[in-house]
Amino acid sequence: MTIRNPEWIGRMALQFEDAPTEEILSWAWERLGPDVAVGTAFGASGMVLLHIRHQVAPDMPVFFVDTSFQFPETLELKARVESLYNMKIEVLEPEISIEEQDVEHGLELYNRDPDQCCWIRKVEPLQRKLRGLDGWVSSLRRDQSKSREAIEIMELHMASGSGRRLVKVNPMANWTRKQIWDYILEHELPYNPLMDQGYTSVGCWPCTRSVGSDAGEREGRWAGTDKTECGIHTFLGTSASSANEIADREAEVHEAVE
Repeated sequence: MTIRNPEWIGRMALQFEDAPTEEILSWAWERLGPDVAVGTAFGASGMVLLHIRHQVAPDMPVFFVDTSFQFPETLELKARVESLYNMKIEVLEPEISIEEQDVEHGLELYNRDPDQCCWIRKVEPLQRKLRGLDGWVSSLRRDQSKSREAIEIMELHMASGSGRRLVKVNPMANWTRKQIWDYILEHELPYNPLMDQGYTSVGCWPCTRSVGSDAGEREGRWAGTDKTECGIHTFLGTSASSANEIADREAEVHEAVE
């Protein structure tokens, strides 16, 4: 399939570098159809992306990873979005409950080993979902953190555990924080009320803190540690930029299966 050819994806990433988000989303829907979905956690960028999706591709599926550690405000925002856009958002859940996790790994795993907690409650559920998709649309931006500054508008990855080529689309990569909030205010979009209380990014309640509106967007996540990512945007690794890289990864998957 041409769309999952590494060189072609690289050319499309360059072509769309300065394209409007509406155009990128429309292209993804036209080329990937029901096998592409938007992943959201209802952050500020996500609210803008969902609004644009409603304008240009209202049938594009949307999913949300519910870790069971969400703030009530986040779940209330999810319900509001579903009502506003007359849609149903698919909920992805971990294979084990918090109670089962406490028994298996001990209480407050998020304090002792946040990476493992994120893996169980976020990354693994997402992996299961991505194995059945051709495309994944995110609202990542380059100005959010050092770990995101090199993302491309379009990337080609290998979906873990399946050997399936996955197109990751970051149509808002070159938006700025100011542009996001200008858009939210201009269009009177709903957003998480915690952001009016100094939360610059809202994740799970045990690991998210209010840091003040002037702080960096990721500073309130895992405060006091070097951790800045839960892993859902890093477990895929870097995008494959050549046919040889893809071939090597496919060979590794084939060997693992055998």
